Amino acid sequence: MPFVRDCEVLAHQEVAADHYRITLAAPEIAKQARPGMFCMIEVGTGFYPFLRRPFSVERIHADGISFLYKVEGEGTRLLSRFRAGDTVNIQGPLGRPFPVEAGMRRYFLVAGGIGVAPFPALAEAIIAVGGTPEVLLAARTEHLLIGARDFSRMGCRVVLATDDGSCGMKGTAVDLLKQDLGTGEGSVVYACGPMAMLRAAHETCLAAGVVCWASLEAHMACGDGVCMRCVVPANRETEAERMARVCREGPVFDSRDINWTACP
Repeated sequence: MPFVRDCEVLAHQEVAADHYRITLAAPEIAKQARPGMFCMIEVGTGFYPFLRRPFSVERIHADGISFLYKVEGEGTRLLSRFRAGDTVNIQGPLGRPFPVEAGMRRYFLVAGGIGVAPFPALAEAIIAVGGTPEVLLAARTEHLLIGARDFSRMGCRVVLATDDGSCGMKGTAVDLLKQDLGTGEGSVVYACGPMAMLRAAHETCLAAGVVCWASLEAHMACGDGVCMRCVVPANRETEAERMARVCREGPVFDSRDINWTACP
């Protein structure tokens, strides 16, 4: 059940160049939130900007939740100005979470850039069922690799890659997956990042016979499945259309349900 609440900002830090973590006091939302879900945040005061912005839940605490985001437009620029003690209005939790099944041999978390945002909560959920997450984290350069130390402190196996080779392997998160997946037996893959990366992760998993749960990002106006702004081509019919709403049927999808060849 989603809530609409005014939430106090408990902390707000820049964790890398133009990348921030904001933590909000939201006990009711935290109680309902699951890894992979998101919230719609009112990023300004008054009526500008008019529409909320969607943000993946990064971590779930007893009394609140945190979000990890990158400043890319006017909305996130305005959000970055909030300070501890300010009040932010949020709607959530929304969307379908990552499924976490106990007893898998290997759990791969494949993150490209800010696609790492929903994975700390997921890693905690996997650890809670007795698994050891393997975090394959990639970014353009070393300074944009976010969360590697946090994952290591949680007990995850962390493997890094950068486009320029400044840290870890020179390549992408999917290159790391191809290197580590092997036969894929007993494995499950969770992926979040740019659309091209998700398509490559899907193809890699399909060839290995491994289920890939992909968390998609999309512009949206409502977060409730009404505006239809966040639709993506799908391989299954929803309401007589071969499409899926990221906010409603997602943001987490079995990658086989997405028509990747028709995606932009």
